[in-house]
Formats: sequence, structure tokens, C-alpha cells
Amino acid sequence: MTTTLRRTTGRLAGVALWALQIVVAGFFVMSAVAKFTNAEPSASTFVAIGLGDWFRHLVGVLEVTGAVGLLVPRLAGVAGLAFVGLMAGAVLTEAFVSGGSVVLPLVMMALCAVIAWGRRSGTARLGAALAGRSS
Repeated sequence: MTTTLRRTTGRLAGVALWALQIVVAGFFVMSAVAKFTNAEPSASTFVAIGLGDWFRHLVGVLEVTGAVGLLVPRLAGVAGLAFVGLMAGAVLTEAFVSGGSVVLPLVMMALCAVIAWGRRSGTARLGAALAGRSS
């Protein structure tokens, strides 16, 4: 009975994590589209940063790349971890440069941390596989 319960709970957690990854990937794709189309508030935020259009486009490319990574099983944990870093930068930018709300980037950072944590075993296996190839 306990083994069946654990198996069912593990399967449910896996399904929930995949659903979260799909939703978060969709969010980042939509966010990237806004950056590529110069939509507000993205355009004014990057003007306030002072790094120009190239940086806005770079962040958009990173968002699309990370969204794809969230949907690839071997890369999902690494993509989640990378998005934690990207969202940390977004929090700092909103708080100290553009003066916007930090709520959305903080929520996205927390969701990406959940994904990174939930996929940590896959990230460890990927790291071990890459370390084995370099020897």
C-alpha cells in the first residue's frame, strides 16, 4: 500500500512539475516576443537600463532558449537554474533602475527555483555525463 501511494504521489508530482514547466516556458516565450516587438514596458525598461536594443534582444534570445530548455527533459533543471539568475537580474533592475514592481520577477524566480529543484537529479546526471566526456 505504501509503495503504491509513493508511486502515485511521485507520478502526480512529475505531472505537476511538467505542467509548471510548460506554463513557465509559455510565459518566457511571450515575454521574449514583447522584447522582439519593442512592446511596452519592455522597451522603456531597456532604455532606462541604458544598454540599448542589443541587450533587449539578447535577453529575448535567452528567454526563448531557456523556454526550449524547460521542455527538454535533460536540460529542464539547468534551464530553471539559468532563469533563476536571469530573474535575479530582473529583480535588481526593477528595484534599482526602472523603479518598477519586483513582484512578477520574484514570482517567476521562485517558480524557476521550484523547477530547478524538482529537476536536480537530471541536472546532476547531465553534469556527470559531461564530466565523464571531458576525462
